[in-house]
Amino acid sequence: MTIRAIEFYCGIGGLHKAFETSNVSGSVVCAYDWDQSSCHVYETNYGTEIVKQIDITKLTASGLGSLDAQLWLLSPSCQPYTVLNPEAKGAADPRAKSFIHLMEVVLPELVKMKQHPSHLLVENVAGFETSTTRTNILQILQGLGYNTFEILLTPLQFGIPNSRLRYYLLAKSDDQLFADVHDTSNIVWRHIPGQGVEWEDPRSRSQGCDLGIRQVREYLDVDTEELGPYTIPDRVLEKWGRLFDIILPSSRRSCCFTRGYTKMAERAGSVLQLNELLDTTKTFDQFLAKQQAGDPNAVRLLDELKLRYFTPNELLRLFCFEPPISEGPQTFKWPDSVSTKTRYKLMGNSVNVHVVRELIRYLFKE
Repeated sequence: MTIRAIEFYCGIGGLHKAFETSNVSGSVVCAYDWDQSSCHVYETNYGTEIVKQIDITKLTASGLGSLDAQLWLLSPSCQPYTVLNPEAKGAADPRAKSFIHLMEVVLPELVKMKQHPSHLLVENVAGFETSTTRTNILQILQGLGYNTFEILLTPLQFGIPNSRLRYYLLAKSDDQLFADVHDTSNIVWRHIPGQGVEWEDPRSRSQGCDLGIRQVREYLDVDTEELGPYTIPDRVLEKWGRLFDIILPSSRRSCCFTRGYTKMAERAGSVLQLNELLDTTKTFDQFLAKQQAGDPNAVRLLDELKLRYFTPNELLRLFCFEPPISEGPQTFKWPDSVSTKTRYKLMGNSVNVHVVRELIRYLFKE
């Protein structure tokens, strides 16, 4: 069977890429997003016929039913649920309205019309699993005859050097069961059933070992010695440098990259130290001592570390839109009109393609 898929909150097409590169035969027939830049990038990579810039709260059962889609792929806004947002309001947040509209209004109507999708995949931030929205959505899906499966996964589990823990909800209709699942209660899994064992962060072990995870250097641009426009400004280093998560090309872990990358120093993503010979902590201690002593040139001590931000193309590789640098040329295209700042924002809102691809394969496994 050839699957027709609809992509909601499509961003730059991560869900599309995951489906396209899975072992499931089919195509994305329509994609929706409200953000103009996202739609422009999507069009550049997947053509102008698929993506539509629209307020998702305006979508109707009759309109979606006419697309005859068997799969819904959804990555609704995480801002109402993220722990990084101290003012997160969950279902009361206006940004949650469109997803709730799809689940509470549109999907039940499609079930009545017998034009509903047989499979769904929802991606959101870790923390969504404790929300009232999650509780309500599960009740709706199960009430409509769907079997549901929940899981928390990070790219680290798949050998990718990026910590990005995300919640995923999978659903199947018509009494289709999930493979290798024997407990039907609403538990949140930490690994794909039948694939490996329960995830344990290597840092929690007495002798942590990340050897199954690739080094960051495999995802870096070829000319890694050229800092260029990705150099961290002196004023940022002087004020916030001590808060950065600084990693080396040999590292096997990077922090979660968010839409605030390059705008925020803390909890927005790692920065790269190209000089692996210098001790980061000692160098910063020397810098801070000189800074506190009133030396106006103290920041020059940090020059030898060769600190820089990751480039948008490097993030594309870490998010698995593209393979590691040695495995092939880049095919993803950024429109010239989309600024570097916007590229970072769009990447921070994206999914990890490899993780979603594995989940799509599992979703259709019999």
